[in-house]
Amino acid sequence: MDLAIIGLGYVGLPLAAAACRVGLTVAGLDSDPSVVEGLRAGTSHVDDISGGEVREMLGAGFRPTTDPRVLGRAGTVVICVPSPLTGDGEPDLGAIRAAAEAVAANLRPGVLVVLESTTFPGTTDEIVRPILERSGLLAGRDFHLAFSPERIDPGNTAHPVRKIPKVVGGHTGACGAAAAAFYGKFVSSVHQAKGTREAELAKLLENTYRQVNIALVNEMAMFSRELDIDLWDAIDCASTKPFGFQTFHPGPGVGGHCIPVDPVLLTHRVRSLGHSFRIAELAQQINAQMPDYVAGRARKLLDRHGHALSGASVLLCGITYKADIADLRETPAKPIAEQLHRLGAEVRFHDPYVGTWQVGGRTVRCESRLEEALEAADLTLVVTSHREYDPATLIGRARLLLDTRGRLRAHTGDTVEVL
Repeated sequence: MDLAIIGLGYVGLPLAAAACRVGLTVAGLDSDPSVVEGLRAGTSHVDDISGGEVREMLGAGFRPTTDPRVLGRAGTVVICVPSPLTGDGEPDLGAIRAAAEAVAANLRPGVLVVLESTTFPGTTDEIVRPILERSGLLAGRDFHLAFSPERIDPGNTAHPVRKIPKVVGGHTGACGAAAAAFYGKFVSSVHQAKGTREAELAKLLENTYRQVNIALVNEMAMFSRELDIDLWDAIDCASTKPFGFQTFHPGPGVGGHCIPVDPVLLTHRVRSLGHSFRIAELAQQINAQMPDYVAGRARKLLDRHGHALSGASVLLCGITYKADIADLRETPAKPIAEQLHRLGAEVRFHDPYVGTWQVGGRTVRCESRLEEALEAADLTLVVTSHREYDPATLIGRARLLLDTRGRLRAHTGDTVEVL
C-alpha cells in the first residue's frame, strides 16, 4: 500500500482521491463505521467528492476500513483527523494523540508519517513524535516525520488538491525531502519549510490573517451605518488599488473549522509562554459579536415597521457556514438563531443543503417551499447566500429582508437592508 490516510473527512477524502488519480494504492482509516460503510457502497459524505468519484477510487483499489492494522502495510501514513476546541476553548488533541498511537502500534522502519491536522506549533515534535517513538523507532533515523498543513477549501472547484501549493516541514531535512517527494507525486507545487514548527505556524498565520481582516471590516460595518456610509461601496473603491490592499467583506460571523479555531490554537500556544496575542484575541472577540449584532439589526428593522421581535416569525435563508456546501461546522447561523430564540422570536430556516437542524437542544423548523416561507415570515435573514437564492425572489416575496452577505446591496430600501 502506497498510502494510508487516517480520517476520511473534508481533508482526508479529497487527499485520498487525489492520490488515487495518479495511481497510488490508498487505504483510508476512519473510526466511524457508517463513514466506511458508505464509502464501500460508493457514496460520499463530503461535498467536494461525488459518489461517482468514490466509485472510481474503489475501482482503483481504494480501501476504506476501520481496522488500524492497515497502517502497517503503508509506505506513507497521513493523519487528517479533527483538531477542535474543547467547551472551554482549549485545543482538543485527543484525535491526534489517538491517531499517533495507532500509527506507533503499526510503525515499520522507512515509513513516512505526516501530520496534516491543524494544530499549534510544536505539536508534531513535542506530542506526536514521542508517541511514535514508543515503537522503539526514532524519527529522522528509522522513519520520516513531517507536518504539512491542509489547505482544503470546501466547495472551491477552482482550487482542487492538485493545484493548491503544498507546504511541508520535516523533523529533519531528510524528513522534509521525503515529504516533498511524496506530495510531488500528485500536487503541482511543493514548498519545503525550515522545519515542522514553521509549517505549523504557516497554517495558523494564513487563517489568523483572515480572522483579523474580517474583524476589521466587521467592526467598520457597525459604525459605518451610524455614519451614513455605504461600507460596501467604500470597499469597492479601495479594491481598485492594484497593490497594498486585499478585499474582505463583512458578514454575520466566521464559520468553518479554520477561521474560528486556528487563531485560538495559536493564542493558546502564545499564552503558554506567558504572553498574550492581542490582535488575534481582539479579532476573535469582534467576530464573535457579529451574531448578536445581526439579531440587533433584525430587531431594529422590525421595530421600524411596527413589529416586535418577540413573537415574530424569522426565516433564516442559508444556515451553512459558506455558500453552496452542506457544511455546518461553526456556522454563525447557530448563535444567530440562539440569540433570536432568547429574544422571543419564532425561528425557521430554509437551506437547499440541509434538511434537519438543531439549536440549543431544540429542532428548528425546516421550510421546504422557499416562496411560501418568505411570504409567511415577518422577517427574512439571508445568512448564507447560496446560488439558489435568486435576488428577485427574495425581494419580491419577503416582507422585510436583512442581507448579511451583501448580495442585495443594489436593492436596499425601506424593507431591504444590507449588513
